[in-house]
Amino acid sequence: MFPVRDSIRHHGPALITRLLIAANVLVFFWQLSLGPEGFRQAVYVYGFVPKLFFADPVGYFGHVFTSMFLHGGFEHILGNMWFLWIFGPAVEARLGGGRYLLVYLLAGVGAALVEALFLPGSTVPMIGASGAISGVLGAYFLLFPTAWILTLIWPLPPIFFWFPAAFFIGYWVLIQVLYGALGLPGVAWWAHVGGFTVGYLLTYLSRPRREYKAEPFWHGMYGF
Repeated sequence: MFPVRDSIRHHGPALITRLLIAANVLVFFWQLSLGPEGFRQAVYVYGFVPKLFFADPVGYFGHVFTSMFLHGGFEHILGNMWFLWIFGPAVEARLGGGRYLLVYLLAGVGAALVEALFLPGSTVPMIGASGAISGVLGAYFLLFPTAWILTLIWPLPPIFFWFPAAFFIGYWVLIQVLYGALGLPGVAWWAHVGGFTVGYLLTYLSRPRREYKAEPFWHGMYGF
């Protein structure tokens, strides 16, 4: 299932979300400018390697942050930035730019540390913004559970369907846990779970008192 949009009409300017997307895209183009060999080297130099972290947690801690802005290819960065664009603006508008950025960064830190705890001996660099964006999903799950997500479902022919946000994100979390438990390679599944959990908890502790009132999904259907 692939999210297309949510049912929330007004998201505000989403300045921090736009800046985060711009930063990730600029870093990715910098990676590309290095050429194929330089691209691979940058992943190892600035990515997060659990084994190296446990060898020197204090000296290596900065890699937690640099790894958040690296990506492994066009599909990787496009998927991450699309999820951030779909779910980030509403969370930013609700939390405010400062708290939103804090949730994003700390969720990214939590994601890396959880992945390291599950795979302490791994020498494979962890890169990407997905851990931090998982924190944004955790915040959205708490703040807007009754919003609706327009979703593209892949069977032929592809169809669009509206799902409650709680169902869509809950299904996404379940997939991360199942694939992590199965040990499927290539994706830091436990980092996603860790980032989601940190984002949810931080938002719970700092959320505004004003509650979101859900609109029927057809209120957000203009243009489709």
